[in-house]
Amino acid sequence: MQQTLRQNFGSLVRDETPMVRRQAANNLSKFVKELTPQVIIDEIIPHFQYLTSDDQDSVRLLTVEILISIAQEIPKEQQSSHGILLTSLRNLFEDKSWRVRYMVADRFEQIAKAVDDEVVTRDLVPAFVKLLKDTEAEVRTAIAGQIPGFCNLIDRDTLLNEIMTSIEDLVSDQSQHVRGALATQVSGLAPILGKEETISHLLPMFLQMLKDEHPEVRLHIISKLDIVNKVIGIDLLSQSLLPAIVQLAEDKQWRVRLAIIEYIPLLASQLGVKFFDEQLSDLCMGWLGDTVFSIREAATQNLKKLTEVFGVDWANQSIIPKVVAMGAHPNYLYRMTTCFAVSTLAPVLNLDIIENSILPILERLVTDDIPNIRFNVAKSYAVLVDTLRRLPASGTLQDLEKAGESGTPAPHGQELIQQRIIPQLEKLQQDDDVDVRYFATTAAGGQDEAMQTSP
Repeated sequence: MQQTLRQNFGSLVRDETPMVRRQAANNLSKFVKELTPQVIIDEIIPHFQYLTSDDQDSVRLLTVEILISIAQEIPKEQQSSHGILLTSLRNLFEDKSWRVRYMVADRFEQIAKAVDDEVVTRDLVPAFVKLLKDTEAEVRTAIAGQIPGFCNLIDRDTLLNEIMTSIEDLVSDQSQHVRGALATQVSGLAPILGKEETISHLLPMFLQMLKDEHPEVRLHIISKLDIVNKVIGIDLLSQSLLPAIVQLAEDKQWRVRLAIIEYIPLLASQLGVKFFDEQLSDLCMGWLGDTVFSIREAATQNLKKLTEVFGVDWANQSIIPKVVAMGAHPNYLYRMTTCFAVSTLAPVLNLDIIENSILPILERLVTDDIPNIRFNVAKSYAVLVDTLRRLPASGTLQDLEKAGESGTPAPHGQELIQQRIIPQLEKLQQDDDVDVRYFATTAAGGQDEAMQTSP
């Protein structure tokens, strides 16, 4: 019965219709798993050989998976005696269709694991280098994704002497997709290369990719820095890469500055609170006074995200005092941004911080000389009223949202609204500026509505 099935399958492999051959090729790798090594050698390898010479590349590309399945089932010590497998493998590396080469590149690590070490050294290393230099960007993208996986299977000297130069060339590849794939994977070489070679080979690549014109390339590098950190240590990493990050953070193009701001929470989580406080904290506060509104807005969101990363206690020690100081800054932009920061941070702050740190800031700014600041104080009060109406005695609104709970509002929050906020809003409602009066009335009106609708 099984023999009949195998014969029928063989006839499908040789069917004159390409669609049938494609289906046969697509399923042959699964078929192999059910057969003995001897049957694979006697019957399946000839089918495989036939399919690798098919005139349709849509059939040939499916033979990569078949080759892997055959190699996995035949013991490695016996593979060398079946020369057709190696010949077919070499032909697939050199196939005229980029789609076939793409499939080889995409499965390269699997192929390497399925064949013996001699084949890896003799055939796969040169093929890997050739695919890194392939004329098609799709192929280079696929093989870039295999870099750490394959390089982990070869010795370090081979990597350094035969492959590393070609990997380094991809840093300046014309295709952003190739550079993006490289940025995602290249950090994985650090544990393989070790400390000294990581410093000499990888750090220059990181520095260049941190300046890449495409943000996803920069993001991929930053998102994998923890791997490099484990190999070379935070001191070396900060010495080599921090200047590049700082340089980008002060770039004359505001969109570049914006991109770095957006990466800071990720970078902070990678490098830890001590590193952040020592190296990046001042940078983050500096953005709050940027001349471009989008940067100031992003900088306040950045503080919120950092609070989510490091916690409310850290924010109280490291961020809030700086926000307080900013509220007294002679430059009105900083005082204006203080209001934005208060509104943005409110959901990640607890009742104690709002009472003892945030409300005093706004109480000083209520009498600011600049009308724009006074009406932004009124806007911030509106946010705080909404926050305090829902805030529990401990924890933050963000904590409640993450837990999917509504919580029980603290009575003290309502007391703060009545005793600390409403009197200030009443002052602002008497302001000479019409906009200040409008926003103060709106904020106070929101509280009145809440009082009327509360049970």
